[in-house]
Amino acid sequence: MPRRIEEHKNKKMKGFTQKYNIDKLVFAQSFTSINEALLAEKKIKAGSRNKKFDLISSINPDFKEFIF
Repeated sequence: MPRRIEEHKNKKMKGFTQKYNIDKLVFAQSFTSINEALLAEKKIKAGSRNKKFDLISSINPDFKEFIF
């Protein structure tokens, strides 16, 4: 996971974080399989903005940046 975080922070890969200039990580999960990760990502993306906010708040109520 630290490699992916570094790639996003330094905008090495095109995508959402580069397009919207996102450089703060406030939520992360790790999985044992790619299929498990993809299912979780689809579930999160399908949720409303409020559900995403609640998910982050349940783990990181102050929205402090994760440092790995």
